[in-house]
Amino acid sequence: MDCYPSNLQITERTCRSAEVLTGPERRRRWTPEEKARIVAESLTLNAMVNAVARRHGLHPNQLSSWRREFRSAMVASEPRSAFVPITVTAAPEAIVAAPPSGPIEIVIGVATVRVPPLTDEATLRRVLGAVRSVA
Repeated sequence: MDCYPSNLQITERTCRSAEVLTGPERRRRWTPEEKARIVAESLTLNAMVNAVARRHGLHPNQLSSWRREFRSAMVASEPRSAFVPITVTAAPEAIVAAPPSGPIEIVIGVATVRVPPLTDEATLRRVLGAVRSVA
């Protein structure tokens, strides 16, 4: 609102314009469940952050901030390293692994990657790296 003194000698102020705000409330409180649902939607394949944010009445920067928080929480909750005892009963050349009969599902945070049988290791590494960088 622009208010100017009507006269320099008079202390009374007159207002020349008023702004009426319409639209969503500016200080909406989001529950953690709502945030997680919206972040998960933004992480789906071919989802655009701007479109998801607009659909939920958010500014894209706010959604990006939630995504960063989500990634930080996921990294903090992952175990750093663990040692597991193993026993090799045959020479490595003699071990033959049977291919899986169906797809393998790998869950990283809220993202689920379905890997079809006989997927080569290089492709799987690229896909998992991409999911981890986004999640």
